[in-house]
Amino acid sequence: MPTTTVQLDLHDGSVSADLALPLNELQAATGWTLVNNPQALAQYGEKVRAYLASHLKAFSSAGAAWTVTLGEPTLSAAQQTAGGPYQEFVVPARLTPPTSASARTFSLQYDAIVREVPAHSVLVSVRRDWARGLNNEGGNENVEVGVIRADPRTGQVPLLPVNAQEGSAWAGFTGMFTLGIRHIAEGTDHLLFLLTLLLPAPLLVARRRWAGFGGTRRSLLNIVKITTAFTAGHSLTLLLGTLRIVQVPDAPIEALIAFSILVSAVHALRPIFPGRELLVAGGFGLIHGLAFSYTLTELNLSPWQTALSLLGFNLGIEAMQLLVIAVTMPWLMVLAPTRLYPPVRILGATVAALASLGWLGDRLGLTNPLGALADALGTAGPWVLLGLAALAVAGAARGRTGRTPPRA
Repeated sequence: MPTTTVQLDLHDGSVSADLALPLNELQAATGWTLVNNPQALAQYGEKVRAYLASHLKAFSSAGAAWTVTLGEPTLSAAQQTAGGPYQEFVVPARLTPPTSASARTFSLQYDAIVREVPAHSVLVSVRRDWARGLNNEGGNENVEVGVIRADPRTGQVPLLPVNAQEGSAWAGFTGMFTLGIRHIAEGTDHLLFLLTLLLPAPLLVARRRWAGFGGTRRSLLNIVKITTAFTAGHSLTLLLGTLRIVQVPDAPIEALIAFSILVSAVHALRPIFPGRELLVAGGFGLIHGLAFSYTLTELNLSPWQTALSLLGFNLGIEAMQLLVIAVTMPWLMVLAPTRLYPPVRILGATVAALASLGWLGDRLGLTNPLGALADALGTAGPWVLLGLAALAVAGAARGRTGRTPPRA
């Protein structure tokens, strides 16, 4: 849509914003040559900042002006629409109120484009507000504040009042807990690594191959140990990454996560590190924790908000992990002593290996069909679980054929 969007992130003492201005509308307002111009950013980036500096202001309820700081503009990727190519200038901004003024109640004055192009409109929404539990990663759950339009009779552009509800520490904590749950629910790669590593947990090793069922007690102990090691690993780097003690670019981390799935898949096919699963789970957990930390570092929280967020987010991650393990591993335990388990293990490990190769290619810049198929695995989860349950019931009905070691 040829509409400017202003997405606000509310913090304790400031408001940050992302402004997205469509090139075609900005061109109509300024007369600059922007559409179909590959040099638009280089030629007009600074001009866009100067233009916005005179069209973006904020005022406290007492009328005091806020300090507005604009960041470096970027240019979105071109999209082909029915009306032709569509791109946006995206400009970050920070709005800081005067001392003692609330950052939750203010008036926004924004008349870029809309003053020169009266038919233009500006959609203003709150994207993130920790105190109300709003931590929207994808920008798809914004809370609408209002629409800025020019008055058709006078041509004047009115101020838009922003009056955010007061939040609480509890709302912030529960919002981060929910975000942790959603992060794992939507993070198929994290769960696939752990589940693939747990796939051979009920089995013994004989002659460098996976052998029969190792017994219920031993299997449960392996599951608990591996899950605990993974949790300890990612909890540590989640803390270090969020506090910016350890900072690693996200691209190599995402590639290493895909590689971790590949390693666990190969191990599920044939034991390559038997008896050392705890070290592998904990080591790769360190990598996964850094990926988790990127979510929190983007929120720009105060120290006490960061502390509560670390606790809530980590608890949400653990709750979702334990839920998935609780509804998956019992069926694998039932299957493990039967003849059906080897083909189930081989199929599961093969799918995980192919998915990891697809993700690894995508994250190294090599687009491939496996990457798209891997992204769709999350939606297939309930059907996989249903099929696993049916196989477990069928396998149990046919009787056990695995080998259980004598009790010590």
